[in-house]
Amino acid sequence: MTDLTARTVLVTGSMGCIGAWTLYHLVQRSLRAVSFDLSENRSRLNLLLSPDEQAAITFVNGDLTSFDAVAGVIAQQGVTDIIHLAALQVPFCRANPVLGAQVNVVGTVNIFEAARQAGLKHIAQASSIAVYGPPDEYPRGLIAADAPLSPRTLYGVYKQADEGIARVYWLDHQISSTALRPYTVYGLGRDQGMTSDPTKAMLAAAAGQPFHIAFRGTTQFQWASDVAQQFIDAALQPLNGARSFNLGGPPTTVETVAALIAQYRPGAAITVAERTLPFPIGFDDSDLRAHFTTIYETPLEEGVRQTLDGFSACLADGRIRAAESAM
Repeated sequence: MTDLTARTVLVTGSMGCIGAWTLYHLVQRSLRAVSFDLSENRSRLNLLLSPDEQAAITFVNGDLTSFDAVAGVIAQQGVTDIIHLAALQVPFCRANPVLGAQVNVVGTVNIFEAARQAGLKHIAQASSIAVYGPPDEYPRGLIAADAPLSPRTLYGVYKQADEGIARVYWLDHQISSTALRPYTVYGLGRDQGMTSDPTKAMLAAAAGQPFHIAFRGTTQFQWASDVAQQFIDAALQPLNGARSFNLGGPPTTVETVAALIAQYRPGAAITVAERTLPFPIGFDDSDLRAHFTTIYETPLEEGVRQTLDGFSACLADGRIRAAESAM
């Protein structure tokens, strides 16, 4: 492999949770990172990197739905690798389907076409377990990566389309791609989305505030730090074809997470609702393990501990205000 320090990695959606962690790890690996996002709000990134550390990142404010903006940043910054994370999540796609399609689908076309015109031959992109259907459509146990896709949200439909776009660009132009499908991501910066409540509970506990998690059930919890590192490897270690991989981990109950929070922060008043989300308990990551030497899988106990300690540090030095922990 060529000298990685000579590479320039473009991260779209870099102001989101996984995007901020991706920038963090690119800086830690001494790789040149280019942040591309319509938002200029660095609040999540500020939880991870100091202003001096952020000086190593090139920040470009840009609109993913503009092909000229996407092609321009690739050309002007000498981009060699792309980690495409930008997307509007489930509630935003439901509220504004047209904008959701423009960002999540047209934006992905813009990434692949701009990469093609720039001569790039590989892309890592974020998909989601939302491409699958409800659990009653599948056999019991973990769902395989090649199980039938049957999304029930516009977000899931858009992500399925993104995987199809990648497949066509491989067939037509031999641009390879690796899509990763996270499940329940937690960690510093996870403050939006249907399954963000466990992380919000960790922040509340760090601040000494009560919190009610609005759902229960079994899921796979994936630490945002691990997810980001898997995306970086997916970008820097191209595979032939347009491949989509589930992220895995042991299926764990939400109640277990609440108990871990109470273990590390005795007295934390964390409660769990009776409502169960209509999602499968987990997804099989054996295909990912067959293709990548390193699988980032911090034990849940350690990830929760580090997240609680991280929130405590951010509350202590003012990066997070105490009032925000009660939201």
